[in-house]
Amino acid sequence: MMGKHRGIRLAAALALTTLFAPLCHDTAAAQKATVPGTAAPTAGSNAAELDLAYGAYQRGYYLTAFGLATHRAEAGDMKAMTLLGELYANGLGVPQNDAKADEWYRLAAGRGDREAMFALAMFRLRGRAGPRDRDAAGKWLAAAAKLGQPLAAYDLALLYIEGQLFAQDFKRAAELLRIAAQVGNPEAQYALGTFYKEGRGVAKDMHEAAGLWALAALADDSDAEVEYAIALFNGDGVGKDEPAAAALFRKAALKGSAIAQVRLARILAEGRGAPKNPVEATKWHLISKARGETDLPLDDFVNHLDAETRAAGEKAAKPWLDAQKKPKS
Repeated sequence: MMGKHRGIRLAAALALTTLFAPLCHDTAAAQKATVPGTAAPTAGSNAAELDLAYGAYQRGYYLTAFGLATHRAEAGDMKAMTLLGELYANGLGVPQNDAKADEWYRLAAGRGDREAMFALAMFRLRGRAGPRDRDAAGKWLAAAAKLGQPLAAYDLALLYIEGQLFAQDFKRAAELLRIAAQVGNPEAQYALGTFYKEGRGVAKDMHEAAGLWALAALADDSDAEVEYAIALFNGDGVGKDEPAAAALFRKAALKGSAIAQVRLARILAEGRGAPKNPVEATKWHLISKARGETDLPLDDFVNHLDAETRAAGEKAAKPWLDAQKKPKS
């Protein structure tokens, strides 16, 4: 199931604003990866002015970007309007002002800019420049997704999976996930892979699932690394490759995936895909067990080890176990 590793992020309506927060363009780093790169080409001096504005934005010359974007926005350029919204939303070169950001976003969205539509959806979800409004957020997400905005497509897919704001529709969710997956969104690639694994909204196809997980794993998505490693280990939808699976399990285990940790422990206990290593097997078993993973054969394996080997595994696990006990700040 999709929820086994990551879970559907939109678990409930009241959690929406928190769950969407990682996707909301509220930091300069997030915007630099999105809005500046979406500027549509225009002609002649207009293109040059807009390119200069985005170039200044990307280099951190926000006052320069503000001046150039203002000139273009006054001439009706929707991309310049969106850029002004970003500057006001994040207080870059100008004091932060949600009301002005919202105004510029709405002007740009009215002219058809998908990035401004997505920004407005995030504003409505977060309650910026007005009260939180899920209905309005959903409408802006739908509008942006219709124009191919990948993050909007991914978020809207989650709403269709959730089935509260919109009627639950796995086929429509799969279509939206594909939009985001095709432009390299690893979360969408992982999620669409689970759809193909389970036959939700699409025909069941483990080859497609494995291919999508492979792409997401290349982008360091831990959940995809685990799913792809399982597929590799079992030869399900992809050629069987136990050593490659072991390497992926180790990578995800080091990042804290409890499922990867228990799978790695099994590999090291049995010597499949990696040499037998009872000390490391004990270590990863204890770490995963502390995270809630149960594996009776591994319990039996560790219990039958000699005292010295078992003690070495416990010692190796101790720093991890101590770290897990520390309260999160």
